[in-house]
Amino acid sequence: MKFKIVIYLFLLIIIVNSLVGCEALVRKFSRKPKEKKPEEIVLVPEDYKGSMTPEERYRQYFLFWKSWQDELIQSLIEKRSLKKRVDCAEQAIKNLKELKKLLSSQEKQKLLAKYIQQLEQLKSMISQDTYGNNINQHREKADSIKRNVVRFFTYSEVKEFVE
Repeated sequence: MKFKIVIYLFLLIIIVNSLVGCEALVRKFSRKPKEKKPEEIVLVPEDYKGSMTPEERYRQYFLFWKSWQDELIQSLIEKRSLKKRVDCAEQAIKNLKELKKLLSSQEKQKLLAKYIQQLEQLKSMISQDTYGNNINQHREKADSIKRNVVRFFTYSEVKEFVE
């Protein structure tokens, strides 16, 4: 009796399976075709060979220097970190050196070199003053350098010496 029930059950499963099919199993275990991803666009960086005139470059470096010098003075007033003050001084020096390259007059270059040297001395004094004991003297020195450079090296003062 039990044997008959097992046989009927087995035949019933075979009949149901043949009517339904194994399509669900085939779908489940078959590989799906891979979707093609759109190609990634790779941009190759190119060096900008800008066509800036010497006048534009001079004005740009002067503006950069002035903003870094202002930032240095502001960081001295607000007693910001030593790293910030040294970084501002380094950036200001870098931009003054770029200005110097654009000047054709040896006299103007020597004068600017004097202010670059003063700024480098100020940077070394700032870096040695880890506790900020002489911060007011540093601020006064930075203000003095800024006044002199603005007075002698604005574009209107040196436009005939810019090459």
